Amino acid sequence: MADTDPTTALSRAFPWIARIAWLAVPAGGGAIDAAVDGRSSGVSWVAAVGGWTVWGSVVAALLIPSTLSLAWIRVVGPLSLVAVVATIVGGAPATDVALLAVPSLVAVAVFMTPDVGRWMVQQSAYGDEDRLLLRAPVAAGAAAIVTWVVWAAAIVIGPLALGASNLAVGLPLTVIAIALTAYVGPRWLLMAQRWLVLVPAGLVVHDPIVLADTLMVKTNQLGSIRLAPADTQAADLTGPASGYAIEISTTESVSTVFSFTPQEPNGKAIHMTAFLVAPSRPGAALLRANARGLPVR
Repeated sequence: MADTDPTTALSRAFPWIARIAWLAVPAGGGAIDAAVDGRSSGVSWVAAVGGWTVWGSVVAALLIPSTLSLAWIRVVGPLSLVAVVATIVGGAPATDVALLAVPSLVAVAVFMTPDVGRWMVQQSAYGDEDRLLLRAPVAAGAAAIVTWVVWAAAIVIGPLALGASNLAVGLPLTVIAIALTAYVGPRWLLMAQRWLVLVPAGLVVHDPIVLADTLMVKTNQLGSIRLAPADTQAADLTGPASGYAIEISTTESVSTVFSFTPQEPNGKAIHMTAFLVAPSRPGAALLRANARGLPVR
C-alpha cells in the first residue's frame, strides 16, 4: 500500500535524529565526573553505574523499537535531564554541562514526538495494520507527569544518598523509587498501548486506559470518518484529551464499555452511532484511512 502521508520523509528522519542525539550524550560525561569529584567513592560508583545503565538501556530500546521500547525511552530517557540539573548543582563547568545538556534535550524532545511514537508502536504491529497513537487524556497525562517527577527524584537521589552512606535519606527514597516503579511502571506502559488501528476489516480502538475492552468497527459498519466539528454530539472516547479529535460515525449502533472505576466497578456500557478518538496526528490518520478506502469525508 502506498504511503500518502506528505510528512513521511521528515517522519523517517526522526528515529535517526533520536539515535544520533542519544549516542552523543556520553560526550557530556565530563560534567558528571566533575560534579562527583571530591565526593566518596560510593557516590562516584553509583553515578557511573547509574549513568551508563540509563544510557545503555535507551540505546538498546532505540535499536529494538517496539511499544515497550517507546515507554522505556519516554520514561527513562528524561533522566538525562535530571542528570543535567544535578551537574549544575554539583558545580560542573559550563562547557561540560552544555555537552551533556544539548544532546539530552534534543534526544528527549524527539522521543516525545508523534513520529517516534508512530515508528516504535508500528514495529509491534501484526500483519497489515496501521497503529496510530492516541493523545493522552488530560487527567492521565497530568498524573503521569507528576508521578514521574516524584519517581525521578527518588531514583536519582536515593541511590546517591546511599552511596554517600546517608541512610536516613537514601533508604526511604530508594524504597519509594522501587515501589513507584512496580506500581506506576505498568501504567506508564499503558500510555504507549493506546492506538487507533486501521486493519483490512475496518478499524479498532485499543485503549486500555479509557476502555475496558477493545472496540472493533467493521468496514461495512463505517458511515464516515472526519475531523470532529465543534458541535459534535458523538460519544467522547478520548479521555478527554486536548486538541483536535476525529469523529467516526457508524451505520448501526455499536457498543463499548468504559474502564472500571470506583464509581463504576463493572464499567459503563454505552451504545453509540458516532464516537470521538484523538490520534496524535489526526491529519495523518485521515490520510491513512483514506488510503485504505475507508469513508473519509
